[in-house]
Amino acid sequence: VISTSSGAKADIKIGDGDRIVFGSRYIEARATPGHTEGCLSYVSDDLSFVLTGDTLLIMGCGRTDFQGGSAATLYESVHMQLFSLPDNCVVYPAHDYKGRTASLIGKEKKDNPRLGESKTKDEFIDIMANLNLDYPKKIDIAVP
Repeated sequence: VISTSSGAKADIKIGDGDRIVFGSRYIEARATPGHTEGCLSYVSDDLSFVLTGDTLLIMGCGRTDFQGGSAATLYESVHMQLFSLPDNCVVYPAHDYKGRTASLIGKEKKDNPRLGESKTKDEFIDIMANLNLDYPKKIDIAVP
């Protein structure tokens, strides 16, 4: 299963609003591009949790300097698609470098140092432009 907008080949492609059903439950895909063009987040049917991949991390977010990445787009994705969820919605990111496993939408909206309520879109774009991260050596091969 992969995002249609990623341009990658897969047996099953999905997009914004598509549902993955399992038993009597489902998760709904929400397009959250910005880290890459094809990023999706998955929201539970009862809005109790969201799987955010690299779009929204705990007190951070994915970098935006990969192919198709855009700080402006990531800011809009998080604020429109994720921060619109209930404050008590549990956030499960793809990974965390400090060993944390979950957060809450309300906590991220309030305290996320990159994307929280005190940051404007222009401030976020500036933060992301000045991270000075090393470019991964094989990213152009891994993500053509």
